[in-house]
Amino acid sequence: MSLSVRRRAARLIPALEGLRRHALAVEQAHAREIEAVHPAHRASARNLLHYIAVRQSDIRGLQNELALLGLSRLGRAEAHTLASLNAVMRALNALAGSELPPRARPGQVGIADGAQQLDAHAQALLGQPAGRRATRIMVTMPSEAAHAPDLIRRLIEAGMDVMRINCAHDDAAAWLAMIRNLRSAEAECGRRCRIYADLAGPKLRTGDIRPIGRLIDFKPKRDAWGRVVQPARVCLVPRHAATAPDGDGVRLPLDPELLSLMQPGDQLELEDNRGGRRRLQVVERRGEACLAQAERHVYLRDGAACILWRGEVQLAAGRVGPLPELILPLTLRVGDWLLLTRDDRPGEHPHMDASGRITRPASIPCTLPAVFDAAAPGQRVWFDDGRIGGRILTNDGREIVVEITHAAPEGSRLRPEKGINLPDTRLDMSALTAKDLEDLRALAGHVDIVGLSFVRGPEDVHVLHAALRAIEAGPVGTVLKIETPQAFDNLAGILLAALANPPVGLMVARGDLAVEVGFERLAEVQEEILWLAEAAHVPVIWATQVLEGMAKRGLPSRAEVSDAAFGVRAECVMLNKGPYIVETVAFLAELLERMGEHRRKQRPMLCQMVRGLKAGD
Repeated sequence: MSLSVRRRAARLIPALEGLRRHALAVEQAHAREIEAVHPAHRASARNLLHYIAVRQSDIRGLQNELALLGLSRLGRAEAHTLASLNAVMRALNALAGSELPPRARPGQVGIADGAQQLDAHAQALLGQPAGRRATRIMVTMPSEAAHAPDLIRRLIEAGMDVMRINCAHDDAAAWLAMIRNLRSAEAECGRRCRIYADLAGPKLRTGDIRPIGRLIDFKPKRDAWGRVVQPARVCLVPRHAATAPDGDGVRLPLDPELLSLMQPGDQLELEDNRGGRRRLQVVERRGEACLAQAERHVYLRDGAACILWRGEVQLAAGRVGPLPELILPLTLRVGDWLLLTRDDRPGEHPHMDASGRITRPASIPCTLPAVFDAAAPGQRVWFDDGRIGGRILTNDGREIVVEITHAAPEGSRLRPEKGINLPDTRLDMSALTAKDLEDLRALAGHVDIVGLSFVRGPEDVHVLHAALRAIEAGPVGTVLKIETPQAFDNLAGILLAALANPPVGLMVARGDLAVEVGFERLAEVQEEILWLAEAAHVPVIWATQVLEGMAKRGLPSRAEVSDAAFGVRAECVMLNKGPYIVETVAFLAELLERMGEHRRKQRPMLCQMVRGLKAGD
């Protein structure tokens, strides 16, 4: 061995010894937190602290020096940090000719143990994945899953491993129906799925906008020459009917007496809102309802006059309605002002005087009163997953004036029930709401995992665990959704608190997280979450917009496929609902299986190449 190699190795030993001492000191400083962790997970807690200690230094120079010696650069040491430090130090001592290797400590996570512990914890929380892949697939249930057992069966056959119930939608009766349908489908498919109830958390959204009236319009489809290729389908129903039969076209309520006279071939003349007349052709009778077609664009207001014709004979006359209320979104441009209001009065479009000058800006309610107690001038506000951004000008406790700083050049539309993010505002409130507690009581004993939204610190984890004990929920896993800067900043404490009551997992809620930390930081932040979770041997759920285009439209984009493939680094990937969700699950299952042959967490896996030089070349 050359003298230069020995000297280089000897020069690096003190740096490694310093990292090791610091890791043990950080462990000692948090002895109380480790003692609170479940005994079976204390080694994981220690390893998390060791990893954090190493990451408190910039070791890039040291990594480059280790690489020149052909040694581990400590870049894949998350799951076994102290063991990796010890292994590198033993190698350096050997190269330097020294006989002072550090001893392994009792309870230390070995290099072979870290991945095994993470796998065991993932299986305890999320179950065994289908097929030969290591990454599970979670699917958000649409409302129809409550009355469509065949959908759930097809999802299981396609590769679903975890059913996600979104408690922000539907109700307890629907959720329990979904669970019954899952259990029935499991018996048919011979495979068990886990059930994950995602609590809604504090609802920080835009409220209602005042309707402009009761109006409706429908039009046929035309080709490039303006010729009708498909007439508009209109279901004519009696006023008391709740929905159109089979969901056929637009629902148009009419007088029952007039409707009872209709036969195929009749025509219904309507008073168009623009002053003209339009005719619908009745093509089919369906019980109390009739199906009609329109070959021209029709605009109707509530109470519009209508006449039933059979040939040249007028059979009856009546009125249309009641029609649905029409709500137009607010259109916001850079430089506009928007009023966020504390009361629940519907929002309004801007008020203008006779000269077109705005006398009162557009307004919209905010569903979370705590915002008005905490928000301050200069803080940022984002709406609708970051599509619209603004800066707070004033807050008097009742109204927050926001200046729009980010919108599309032609203006961006803001609708009711869209998310609001305040990344600079510290909200003093519990992550667990009264509705969440009610939902927990309804679902206790029926679900395997509970997800907590809006986690910001360890205290939120303690509140959830206390609530689960209070309702005697029994053995249930917990998933903590990381979606705010506070949660990211407090992630180490959150993980230590969560390890007191395993099994536990993290969900990287990339939608809100991107808006809160900034899109330019998302890749960096989600990488660090994966590292810390692996150090704690805590499984991760990769969430938000995975293959969303495919689920909605049937085909993925190239970017979506690359993003979904990255999910192989997590223990579970979450899909949202869509018309093509079954096909999307099958596609993702194959993608994850293929990618799993090439990558394990951060580690590239060198499986046999099917292309390359022939033997002997």
